[in-house]
Amino acid sequence: MKEGIHPEYHPVIFRDVSTGDEIVTRSTIKSKDTRTVDGVEYQVVSMDITSFTHPFFTGKQKLLDTEGRIDRFRRKYGNKVSAETAANATAAPEAPAAETSTES
Repeated sequence: MKEGIHPEYHPVIFRDVSTGDEIVTRSTIKSKDTRTVDGVEYQVVSMDITSFTHPFFTGKQKLLDTEGRIDRFRRKYGNKVSAETAANATAAPEAPAAETSTES
């Protein structure tokens, strides 16, 4: 690795401000807050949303009602689409007229 071109990689604690949960890892992010744990100095980064509080990870995510969306679409556009399809199906396509050339 080239010297001087890579950011400093150091121990960090990501703290969820709403629950107080902490994630101990390493990162290049810097913070003014530091804390020593087991003789190692960690920079503490406060986070609003982490995997402890995000709805996707906690299982409190709202599921979308896909059936309701489909029914709503069919009610809104179903008549228009079916009317156009029926009109196109009943109208017989005209056969192209045969060209006759009268070359003498």
